[in-house]
Amino acid sequence: MGSFSIWHWLIVLIIVMLVFGTKKLRNIGSDLGGAVKGFKDGMKEAQTDDPGKLSDGGDGQTIEGEAKQKTHS
Repeated sequence: MGSFSIWHWLIVLIIVMLVFGTKKLRNIGSDLGGAVKGFKDGMKEAQTDDPGKLSDGGDGQTIEGEAKQKTHS
C-alpha cells in the first residue's frame, strides 16, 4: 500500500474533474503556468542585472547632508 497504481490516480483525476470541471482546471493550469513563466523571467532578469546597480535606475551615488531636528516654539 506504499504506492498508488495508475488506476488510483485515474480515479482521483476523474473525481477532481467532476468536482471542479474541466474549464476551471484549465484556467488554474493556465494561471499556474503564467506564474511560473513570470518567476523564471524575473530570475533571468535579476541574474543579468549589474549587481552594483540599483533597481530603480539610480547611479549608486550617496548624497551627504545634515539632518536637523525641528524645535517646537
